[in-house]
Amino acid sequence: MIGDISRLSDDELLVLIRQDKLGAFKELYSRYWKKLYAEAYKRLSSKELAEEIVQELFANLWLQRHARQINSTVGGYLYNAVTNRVIDQYRKEMVRNRHREAMMVTRAEADNATEDTIMLRDLTYAIETEVSLLPDKCRQVYELSRNEYKSNKEIALMLGISEKTVENHLSKALKRLRVGLSHYLPVIALILFK
Repeated sequence: MIGDISRLSDDELLVLIRQDKLGAFKELYSRYWKKLYAEAYKRLSSKELAEEIVQELFANLWLQRHARQINSTVGGYLYNAVTNRVIDQYRKEMVRNRHREAMMVTRAEADNATEDTIMLRDLTYAIETEVSLLPDKCRQVYELSRNEYKSNKEIALMLGISEKTVENHLSKALKRLRVGLSHYLPVIALILFK
């Protein structure tokens, strides 16, 4: 019987496969497995993926033997099916890669956000420390100007001093902060120019 099956055409084998003849399926499998595997391997360069694609193709052919309509040659159909599965594999890999890249970007952004928050908190603490070391009147002028957004004229009226004295206190405070925070310049540049 096997000798008879091996002489049958692909189309004749297909008719027998639809009649649930496992021997006909095995014959078709042995005719095409190596060729289809070579085709898949040539495009994927992965033995495991090529094997998986060809195995799935034949498994589906058997499972759908009653419903599957093949309008071309059996060989043409099988090669076309392998090509489509290879393309699907590429698509899946592209989606996986995009997902991986998106996750890496998200992780990097989260890491940067955490790092930025820590740097900003450290910088704020350093500024507050430097401001607390200013002489009382100088600190008071600085805080009214920078924290309460008062104009020099308003500060002068509130504290009963001249605008020129307010300007001198602000200049003194800013100079002291520049010197005291000079080691934070790289951090400030990082935060401002990201």
